Amino acid sequence: MSTVHQPRRRRWPWVLLLAFVVLPVLEIYVIIQVGHVIGAWWTVALLIADSVVGSWLVRREGSRAFEALRVALSSGRMPAKELADGALILVGGTLMIAPGFVTDLAGFFLILPFTRPLARRVLATVVARRLLGPRGGSNGTRPGAGPQGPVIRGEVVDP
Repeated sequence: MSTVHQPRRRRWPWVLLLAFVVLPVLEIYVIIQVGHVIGAWWTVALLIADSVVGSWLVRREGSRAFEALRVALSSGRMPAKELADGALILVGGTLMIAPGFVTDLAGFFLILPFTRPLARRVLATVVARRLLGPRGGSNGTRPGAGPQGPVIRGEVVDP
């Protein structure tokens, strides 16, 4: 039974459309709606306060993640959780730089220590799908098994 590999759909045009068209329009819409409810000056003050709190939070959580990474490396343990936390804090900090409430909300979700484990699970799922392929290894074979079928454990004996 041979498997026919179908070409993967190109996702980049959709990601770029979302990042450069949909997201800015959504941010402008939310800022205008907040401005209608609380006023223009309060909206600007809220955006500034949001940036200040976000930068403080990134600095605090970033230093905690770096310390955890240092401890894991010094103890000889694989720092998978610490590296994932560092990546999430980096992406969250980048989202906090962009002005707007939607990106700041996403940034806070990635940075806060009580929501980051959920984001870490989502990240692990996405990475596993990318590494294992579209089927995710659910066909009974181990990841990396050849086209002949599953891996069979055995012992090689040289004559």
